Amino acid sequence: MKKHIWILMVTTIACTTTVEIDKSSLAEKVVPEADYTLTSDQTHNKWSRTIDPILTVNSGEVVEISTEEATDGQFTIDSDTSDLMNLSFDPIHPLTGPIFINEAMPGDVIAVTLHKIEIGDWGWTAILPGFGFLAEEYTEPHLKTFELAGKNNVRFTDGINIPLRPFPGVLGVAPDTDSLLSTIPPRANGGNMDDPNIVEGTTVYLPVFVEGALFSIGDAHAAQGLGEVCGTAIEAPMKFLVEIELIKGSSLEEPQYENDDVYAVTAFGTTIDEAAKKATRYMIEYLKKNHGLSGNDAYMLCSLAGDLKIAEVVDVPHMLVTMSINKEVLSK
Repeated sequence: MKKHIWILMVTTIACTTTVEIDKSSLAEKVVPEADYTLTSDQTHNKWSRTIDPILTVNSGEVVEISTEEATDGQFTIDSDTSDLMNLSFDPIHPLTGPIFINEAMPGDVIAVTLHKIEIGDWGWTAILPGFGFLAEEYTEPHLKTFELAGKNNVRFTDGINIPLRPFPGVLGVAPDTDSLLSTIPPRANGGNMDDPNIVEGTTVYLPVFVEGALFSIGDAHAAQGLGEVCGTAIEAPMKFLVEIELIKGSSLEEPQYENDDVYAVTAFGTTIDEAAKKATRYMIEYLKKNHGLSGNDAYMLCSLAGDLKIAEVVDVPHMLVTMSINKEVLSK
């Protein structure tokens, strides 16, 4: 079997008015050999500018990135519900990184393209007492594990199969703080967005808050519905093939992303209403800035063609909402 190479490539481009990058020819690009390798034990599980980078990269250098599943090895394929009682939240989430990106400065944007995602051999999902959207109703622990190697879907129960659609639950950059922040909630730096639409072929735009950006990735999910209502997805180890482009002279308040089909903005808030209003405002600003619309026209287009979606509701104290617009609407 041919071995996959997983890439993190960093390039720098000058841009003053947009964060759009033409990704239409990505499939035709030649994959270079890795210059460096990051393994799944080269991790941290907090967000802070004080966490030292494990690697510094220049433009065009390549890194192989592996990630551990969310418990950092506390579960195995043979774990059962009794193991939930011994679960420690202290190691959650192990993130591979941080990676210092030369020339990245506060006010810049990094564009992270997920070229390839390879699922590990196994995964798990669980109901954790006290955690989840209906935590007051579902108070008993429950755990399922799955064999994933070589599969496109997994058997959940008799007659129910779940297609695998892997993505990183967490990817982001360091916030401008000395505090060691939990990785549980999403923030302006990205983090635990748990958006199942950030799949292979997606480019995520992240605002930079500290010198070098300090990019990290982890908490990979093999499958998850919008909302992640019980608090877990199919949590699994993975490898990611990502390309990072440094966009100078641009800025964002919170992450945005695109693929061949849609352009999307994300917004966190302590309520769905707060996050949804922020997402609507971000899309209006994107349409004004990148498609020349007036505020009134952009607002109306959001109503006619914008899709508000709840990405996650369980990563307290924040929830994440996205708004996307199909690129057929935005074609010139």
